[in-house]
Amino acid sequence: MAAIPSGTRRGHGGPGDSGGLSGASVFAGAVMMLSGPLSILMGASGIARDNLFAASQYAYRFNLTAWGWIHIVVGLALVIAGMGVVTNKSWGRGAGAAVAGISLITQFMFVPYYPLWAIPVMTLDLFIIFALTRFQVRTDGGG
Repeated sequence: MAAIPSGTRRGHGGPGDSGGLSGASVFAGAVMMLSGPLSILMGASGIARDNLFAASQYAYRFNLTAWGWIHIVVGLALVIAGMGVVTNKSWGRGAGAAVAGISLITQFMFVPYYPLWAIPVMTLDLFIIFALTRFQVRTDGGG
C-alpha cells in the first residue's frame, strides 16, 4: 500500500480545505459584498417609491414594497455570506453559493420590472456561483 504524501492532499478547494483563499473565492466574496449593498439600495428605492417600476400582467407580480423588502433581505444575506467567504469561514462558500442562487432567482423574477438592472446582476450571481462551487485542483511543483 503506497503512502500518499500529505502535501499532495491539501489545497484542493474541496470540503474541509483549510488552506488559504483562492483567487476565485476572493473574487466571489468581493462581488457579493458589492452586489449586496447595491441590492439593498435597489430595495430601498422600491420601498420609498412604490411606483418607481412597473410591469403589467406578470405571473410573479408583487407589490413593489414587497420587492423592496425581498431585495433588502437578499442584499443583507449577500453581504454576510460575502464576509464569510472573504474571511474563509467554513460556512462561507456554501452559504455564498446558496444566497447567490436565491439572488439569481429573485433577479429573474424581477426582470420585467427593471431588466437593465436584473440581467447584469443575474450574470454576477452566475459568476459567484461558478467561483464558489468549482473544484480547485492545485499542483505543487515537487513530488
